[in-house]
Amino acid sequence: MKLTSTLVFGCLLSLVLLSGCFTSREARIESSYSYRGRFRHYRTYGFLTGAGLMADSTRLSEALRDAIRQRMRLQGYRYSRKNPDLMVSYKVFEGDMRFPGFHQEDITQWVKYNEAEDEETPEEQRHAYQPTRMLLLDGTLMVTLIDTRTDNAIWNGFASGVAVPEGVRGEYVLVRSVRSIFDRYRIFTENYFNGGNLDGAMNGEPSGPQPTENPH
Repeated sequence: MKLTSTLVFGCLLSLVLLSGCFTSREARIESSYSYRGRFRHYRTYGFLTGAGLMADSTRLSEALRDAIRQRMRLQGYRYSRKNPDLMVSYKVFEGDMRFPGFHQEDITQWVKYNEAEDEETPEEQRHAYQPTRMLLLDGTLMVTLIDTRTDNAIWNGFASGVAVPEGVRGEYVLVRSVRSIFDRYRIFTENYFNGGNLDGAMNGEPSGPQPTENPH
């Protein structure tokens, strides 16, 4: 079963920034991953650009993007505008919705003991997906990692029940939500353990608005 970016994004609703009574501390945090993910081999990342929030240059959108940059950097990933290993997509959705998920072991355990599956993997050695339907509450921030070589969505993380108020409080909520989401993706690059990619200057990674990022 292949998790393509088209399948993942086609399941979702229209997106908007929200306001309400929930905070990221009350959010439900979930994630799912593809057994085709080559998690041991990713080193660089970029941002998927497009319409809506992805093209938004508001302060809240930049706060969200900066929070993702910081977490990717801390896990050893290097930002790259040209041919990155991963593209990062993020969206905020309104309204309750049901989303397809899977019963899976923790991703760190799977990566530790398994290799990425592909068309040549024998059928008896493939992991079976155990689907489940998850109810996401009004206000869902979703972060998706896409393998640029296969164009597959290899990981989804989301915080459900998040409200994003205006101003500084909204930035705080987004940063907390991103941190909580990436706590479900504790995958570090090999360079991380070798002492590399721990500093923004070493990464060559920019901070703040990046209007010149190229769409993939």
